[in-house]
Amino acid sequence: MLKVKISQALPSPLQISLECAPGELHALVGPSGSGKTTVLRTIAGLNKPASGKIECYDETWFEADGLGNKVQQLSPAERSCGFLFQQYALFPHLSALDNVSIPLQNSGLNKTQRKEISLDLLDRMGIASLADRMPHQLSGGQQQRVALARALARQPKALLLDEPFSAIDAPTRQGLYKTLAELRTDLNIPILLVTHDLREADLLADRITVIDQGISLQTAAPQTLFQKPRNSRVAELVGISNMFHGVFDAGKLSWDGCEQVFNVADKGKIPPKARVAWVIPQSGLSVHNAPSSASVPAIVEKMSSLGQIAVIQLRIQDSENTIEWEASSAEVKRLQMEVGYLMYLELDGNQIHIMPLRPINDPRRFQESTSPN
Repeated sequence: MLKVKISQALPSPLQISLECAPGELHALVGPSGSGKTTVLRTIAGLNKPASGKIECYDETWFEADGLGNKVQQLSPAERSCGFLFQQYALFPHLSALDNVSIPLQNSGLNKTQRKEISLDLLDRMGIASLADRMPHQLSGGQQQRVALARALARQPKALLLDEPFSAIDAPTRQGLYKTLAELRTDLNIPILLVTHDLREADLLADRITVIDQGISLQTAAPQTLFQKPRNSRVAELVGISNMFHGVFDAGKLSWDGCEQVFNVADKGKIPPKARVAWVIPQSGLSVHNAPSSASVPAIVEKMSSLGQIAVIQLRIQDSENTIEWEASSAEVKRLQMEVGYLMYLELDGNQIHIMPLRPINDPRRFQESTSPN
């Protein structure tokens, strides 16, 4: 288990708390400059926070109190972690095999043993036949596989991946996803992945931590995060399109700019008559040709096709509110839907998730809270 709890005020604010179990892939997501890479560098010992504790398998890598007194501070070389950088960082004058062997130089193993281990790692990456090639003779994907083999050479207790797939074309990226999935099973160590790609995080990660301005705002499984963000800032950062504002009072949720009122379960975590943000997943939306007592009239404003999926933008009649609905092309055809048509939208109040409204510049949004309402 990798446990991280670190904080500092200057030069870059940092307030991070997370855990990653053996065999788990934990993704860190957030906007550029939010501190994702700083977290990895701090775990690896390349940055030194003011206070906190970093533990890996009950070994303390770093510990300091709030006064800056260091109780424990292992050097980067003493921390058993593999670090895979975004730009590969291969030595251009060394072959693929020699690049992988570098972390083994002071391991006490002889040259033959180091070569055997390095060749085995390259074989696991599917590039053993390229062992004698220089970095400039390798494609980007091949270079990244060499870099990953090098990160694993010391049999690390944790693996840190800093946007490893961002500079690679889509087909190569899919191959590396498969390799990483296989390694997870074999290695059974904590893996932290920094990525700016939410689809990648959703595909690969068991849990995701959203980071903003050096602060961890929420940690959750992907499905929970996308359906029940902790507050409006988290919803914004994970790209939830159907987010709205309203007032929640005793199980009744109003919708700003719309007469519709929804019945939503009151779990006692939102004060009476509080202004809130709210989201609804695609599973909570349905569109019909005819009105009903629960439907809202809406005009089709835009239609976009993405293969067999259509993304429809509907504007609520007599309102400025728009909502996105995703449906199969067959469903759109069945409804005979066209831009400008009047349709009838139903929202399932049981799937509406309400949350505190936190303006971007409001420091209260950094406060820890209980599980989302």
